[in-house]
Amino acid sequence: MRPRVNLITMGCSKNLVDSERVLHILAEAGIDAVHDAAQFSGGTVVINTCGFIGDAKQESIDAILEACRQKAQGNIDRVIVMGCLSERYREELPHEIPEVDAWFGKFDWESVAAEVARRDHTHHRSWQRRLTTPSHYTYLKIAEGCNRMCAFCAIPIITGRYHSRPIDEILDEVRSLVACGVKEFNVIAQDLSNYGRDLGGIQNPSPLARLLTSMSDIPGVEWIRLHYAYPADFPYDILPVMASRPNICKYLDIALQHIDDTVLANMHRHIDASRTRELLARLRDEVPGIHIRTTLMVGFPGETEDAFDRLMEFVTEQKFDRMGAFAYCEEEDTRAARELTDEIPEDVKQNRLDRLMALQEEIALQLNEKKIGQTLRVIVDSENDDYYVCRSQYDSPEVDPEVLVEKTSPMHIGGMYDVKVTDALPFELIAIPV
Repeated sequence: MRPRVNLITMGCSKNLVDSERVLHILAEAGIDAVHDAAQFSGGTVVINTCGFIGDAKQESIDAILEACRQKAQGNIDRVIVMGCLSERYREELPHEIPEVDAWFGKFDWESVAAEVARRDHTHHRSWQRRLTTPSHYTYLKIAEGCNRMCAFCAIPIITGRYHSRPIDEILDEVRSLVACGVKEFNVIAQDLSNYGRDLGGIQNPSPLARLLTSMSDIPGVEWIRLHYAYPADFPYDILPVMASRPNICKYLDIALQHIDDTVLANMHRHIDASRTRELLARLRDEVPGIHIRTTLMVGFPGETEDAFDRLMEFVTEQKFDRMGAFAYCEEEDTRAARELTDEIPEDVKQNRLDRLMALQEEIALQLNEKKIGQTLRVIVDSENDDYYVCRSQYDSPEVDPEVLVEKTSPMHIGGMYDVKVTDALPFELIAIPV
């Protein structure tokens, strides 16, 4: 019988892309592989772990322990662990959880397949993968690693230095995915702003601007959406490309983390409040209608009540279209863990987080109400009894609001339609087909 595998992905969309590459290699090796199967027995479970922050690490550990329990009960045959957590704790984890049959790091995709199949796999292109997302959209990882060394972040410890993929390789992948029916490309990296600076050659226009221009020229590419830009050293020459190309979404995900100068300096963010505001003003000026998504942190060491008040005032002033936030959690081996004291009580952190998100909910409702009466182009992700569940160019999968379209006329999954917004909630729009 062919070996059977259930590959479970923990963490972010960048991890999901890695899992999709593993799934392709497993299929080439003759392995019957499924992804995130709720019910699975009689085979191998491979867990692609996350090691970013405390909650994510605990979730990965819990998944590993549950798989080991299933193995002890005879429901599955083997447990294999890969990904960020095992990359970060290569020495410690095998001793702490000896029930796991094999451990691999974040980039050992081919070794995972060889371990499961008990033989080498066939040759493949490095970017080939088996999509786990709906067939009309995907995530496109254009780089790995990070050079920024923010004080709170463990990503450079896990992924290493920044490494850009060549433009031609990325374009080959895009063409291949378009041929499979993909319309929407969510471009991801730990740091989009740094893309291509390690590749050498001509840097004007920036490699990211050249990549976006070439991607948008490929027939069949309907939407390109940008995730995880870094505010310092931002490649401003992408803005004319975004403004002029109709298939580049007027959307940018850029994590700002804070606005107080002392907190930003302690975070080692390479930017201050004045330049942050200049950046946001320029984004909105050069790309009219752009929707900005950001992530903020509360409770970082040194965040006084005055500093938090400045953050609240900043959010009120900027009215971000999309915003997430989290409370600081000390990560071992980071600069903050070595040099700063995590002195803010957890209940204070949670109170600040709750206040910040309550403010954002009010802002989100105000912004959504302004869309009532507007016509939006949407893509259909799924349907339920009452609505087609859709997204506009301003909505990234999984993390952003949805547009719920009343079922007054037929629409198909993956199709793109014009709809008119009729009502608004803080994190959803209601619409009817045009």
